[in-house]
Amino acid sequence: MKRALFPGSFDPFTNGHLDIVERGHALFDELLVGIGENSSKSSLFSLEARVEAIQKSVMHLSSVRVITYKGLTVNACNDNGCNFILRGIRNSADWQFEHPIAVMNHSMSTAIETVFLAARESNMMLSSTILREIYRNGGNISAYVPVLPISSI
Repeated sequence: MKRALFPGSFDPFTNGHLDIVERGHALFDELLVGIGENSSKSSLFSLEARVEAIQKSVMHLSSVRVITYKGLTVNACNDNGCNFILRGIRNSADWQFEHPIAVMNHSMSTAIETVFLAARESNMMLSSTILREIYRNGGNISAYVPVLPISSI
């Protein structure tokens, strides 16, 4: 069975994330959307709100589950029987950030391969960081997210 983990903080889960999940759903027998608790990030939306929003966003995909985890992504893969990590790449900056992580993950567990999917043109500019700033400052982000999490602010 080909099982993959799509890790992220998903704060918020964007239309770009959903596109990667939908495309990954076609590639793997099971896809886990893993919300990692990142100690270096200050979340806008609560973990519970993000889980609920993602579950609502992917309910049409039968082999997609939402999980949460702490610690290393490679450990979450091992704990959940995933041999693949799925990542979306929007631009060269994403590649420069993601590639060394993929190499390190593989060196920690050689059974895990990272699969990169290029963002569709319509999603290349979507950034959770930018959307958080828009939302914090009273802007409407509903056009960029499949389901708006209930705010924890």
